[in-house]
Amino acid sequence: MVGTGERRAQVGQAAKISGGKPARKSRTDARGKTVDRGPLPELLGYALRRSQIAVFQDFIRSMGETEIRPAQYSILTVIARNPGLKQAEVSDSLGIERARLVLVLNELEQRGLAKRVVSTTDRRSHALFLTEAGETMLVELNRRVAEHEARLVARLGQAGRRQLLDLLSKIYEA
Repeated sequence: MVGTGERRAQVGQAAKISGGKPARKSRTDARGKTVDRGPLPELLGYALRRSQIAVFQDFIRSMGETEIRPAQYSILTVIARNPGLKQAEVSDSLGIERARLVLVLNELEQRGLAKRVVSTTDRRSHALFLTEAGETMLVELNRRVAEHEARLVARLGQAGRRQLLDLLSKIYEA
């Protein structure tokens, strides 16, 4: 259990980090009940996850009837920018487990957006390409992603966006 002095130190530390004001400790839910979230708002992992959920929800709304999820968009983008890349290279570049990538590629192939071609240099591996439909779809997806990003930047400002990207890269590139 956290003592009063310890809690004051945590709040003080959070105030230093956030530029003087600690994050809201409690939040009112949909029924009007106030829920004490304790130290959660002060935890980086919690804040990152809550932010990720908000960003993904807006992304999914942005994609609408295309029914493209964030991982699918990332994979399509990397394949488009690197035609012929091997599955393992896509997996490594995006930090997606290889087994999970195979499942997503299966979906993209079934939708006619991507294709796997047996490598000419290593018959055990597959080179990845977008289909013509995939290339056409990616143009529309990029337009929708630009609108999605603009909504996020409207909340942060350009300087805040750059600062957030720099800070986040310190975590995932460590």
